[in-house]
Amino acid sequence: MRTAPTTRRQMLSKVPEITVWFWIIKILCTTVGESFADWINMTLGVGLDLTALLFTGILIAVLGWQVALRRYVPFVYWLTVVVVSVTGTLYTDILTDDLGIPLALSTAVFAVILATVFAIWWRSQRTLSIHSITTTPRELFYWLAILVTFALGTATGDWILELTGWSPGVSVLLPAALIIAVTVGWKLGANPVLAFWLAYILTRPLGANLGDWLGFPPEQGGVGLGVALTSIIFLAAILAVVIYLTATRADTIEKTPSYATAPSTPRRQRATLSFYGVVAVASIGLLAWASAQPHSTAAASEEGPATSVTLAAGQSAIALFPRDKVSRYQTIATDTLALLAADDQANATAHITDLETAWDEDQTALQPLDNTGWTYLDGKIDTVLTELRAPTPDITAEKNALNDFLAALH
Repeated sequence: MRTAPTTRRQMLSKVPEITVWFWIIKILCTTVGESFADWINMTLGVGLDLTALLFTGILIAVLGWQVALRRYVPFVYWLTVVVVSVTGTLYTDILTDDLGIPLALSTAVFAVILATVFAIWWRSQRTLSIHSITTTPRELFYWLAILVTFALGTATGDWILELTGWSPGVSVLLPAALIIAVTVGWKLGANPVLAFWLAYILTRPLGANLGDWLGFPPEQGGVGLGVALTSIIFLAAILAVVIYLTATRADTIEKTPSYATAPSTPRRQRATLSFYGVVAVASIGLLAWASAQPHSTAAASEEGPATSVTLAAGQSAIALFPRDKVSRYQTIATDTLALLAADDQANATAHITDLETAWDEDQTALQPLDNTGWTYLDGKIDTVLTELRAPTPDITAEKNALNDFLAALH
């Protein structure tokens, strides 16, 4: 969304000119933020807390590099965006998975934090325009806002999945439609700074749901590429675009627009604010309607949809599952109980990752055999993981969760 012709002041900005290239690579980065965080955390078995700590350190280093530069450098800038995207995703996941904070609450909290950042930024600098990022304080405000938008977008996207039960492929449509609405408002004369930040926030749930859609297996409404392949594809695409932008400077040299926008007068800005308000009310109404419809509760993670189910009397959750796989789960759970009995909490928490990894690896084979049994056990495993990874573990609750899971395996 162009706001003004490029000036020398803007050419010294630490951020690129807002062209179509900006939005293409931004969506690529948000998709990587979702899939790459899941790959490091789950597939490689690093663990959520350690992954978050690792990327916090990387963020500090990369952000220091970006701030030290005196001009916009595509590779460094977009590397920072990718790292911020992954880190923001991890912070939301910690709140949800480790601390058990409801997604609705974390969405509200991040929204308040973002509003506070914008308020302090405006009061301090009297501008929120990204083309004014010519000083270190403004750049720090900018990156703080970006970090919070990624965390907010992740929480919002996951909350919508949980609220509506939509598959990731369907849920992509809502943020995409809202971005189109924001663009229409901008072309009709909306405040360009407001339009930019609205679109920026919305690209996060769009990219996150896109990553889930590509990574989820087909039986869960996804394409089935997996988080590793999805991450590789989008990282390669980001690298290709960055190389192109570095060579052509297409995002720093303003070209004649091929489209026209209405002048952003105070009257038009008020009118478009009303338009945005109508869109917001319509979106809330849609979400309320979808929430009221019978549906399964979609899991807000790469693990896919999970539904709280109960088994009929005498029904076995494992009747259709291969015995060797069930025995593997039993062994891991039994060994973890032994570690807890020996008061070895650290190794018990580490060992339970083996259960998580084995269950994720077997999902595509087991779920088609008996979706009800798989979903039932998936809920039991979620409880086990939550208790074993709690910030302040309760050994009684841990043992109860493990014993409950073992009972479900008989």
